[in-house]
Amino acid sequence: MRLDLHSLIDPTLLPLVEESRAFYADRTPGRGPTTLDELHAARAGKVAPGICWPEPSIETVNAGGTTVDVRIHLPTEVPPAGVVLEMHAGGFYLGSAAGSDTRNRQLADRLGVAVVSVDYRLAPEHPWPSAPDDCETAALWLVENAEARFGTTRLAMLGLSAGSTLVATTLIRLRERGINNYCGAVLDCGTYDLSGQTPAGRLIADEYFLQAYLGDCADRTIADVSPIYADLRGLPPVRLVVGADDILLDDNLAMVGRLMTAGVEVDLNVYPESPHAFTAHPTSMAAKARSGMYDWLRIRIAA
Repeated sequence: MRLDLHSLIDPTLLPLVEESRAFYADRTPGRGPTTLDELHAARAGKVAPGICWPEPSIETVNAGGTTVDVRIHLPTEVPPAGVVLEMHAGGFYLGSAAGSDTRNRQLADRLGVAVVSVDYRLAPEHPWPSAPDDCETAALWLVENAEARFGTTRLAMLGLSAGSTLVATTLIRLRERGINNYCGAVLDCGTYDLSGQTPAGRLIADEYFLQAYLGDCADRTIADVSPIYADLRGLPPVRLVVGADDILLDDNLAMVGRLMTAGVEVDLNVYPESPHAFTAHPTSMAAKARSGMYDWLRIRIAA
């Protein structure tokens, strides 16, 4: 058997390659802040998120005696068929739940679900484990309150980049508690080895976001930091999305192997001519990827 990158790409995506290639040829590749001063400058210069309609409700929820702020989008035409817990991107040190409003509004209306976005605390002011603590609080709140609040017990998760890492660590935390209420999760270009020990992890080992997020964490191979080292048995089905040009491609492929070895149902989707976080870009390839995520979530929630 021969397995190479081309064999992992759906051939129906190939007609979209030229458009993506042209888009990225005219676009300067982005790079995150590399120092604390650059991080402060990036935050100060960040454009305000677009306003969606209807606007979400902003609430503080509680589980196990801890609280976290969330933004809640409800479908406009129907009662929620389920709830998607969303964790935003931003390298653990940028971004906010508000930055996902437009995308989450689209998700809520297209699938007829409630979307709860976690406004987790950011590094370096709040290093690990602040962010996963906040995401776990939101996840537990939904387990305890989704039926009373939204009229459904069908729960799923969705993350982008750092948000996918947080989805993975949250699912592992819930599994350790014996909680299996979530029917599936979409992991969109997460990073799963934050220790820099694997060949894939070493590609980003010097990135400032790791220093900012992990602070004084002595062992970066623990499951709560680097999910690739976790016991992954018992996790719900996963749809894993990554671009073929993403620096995290190898890390994602390694995570797929670990999930499959653990007996987790995995749906791997590799998109050609696509860099990190491409699903947030205005290309047909990104639209195709988002549509696939939404369809997968709809099936999992209805199952």
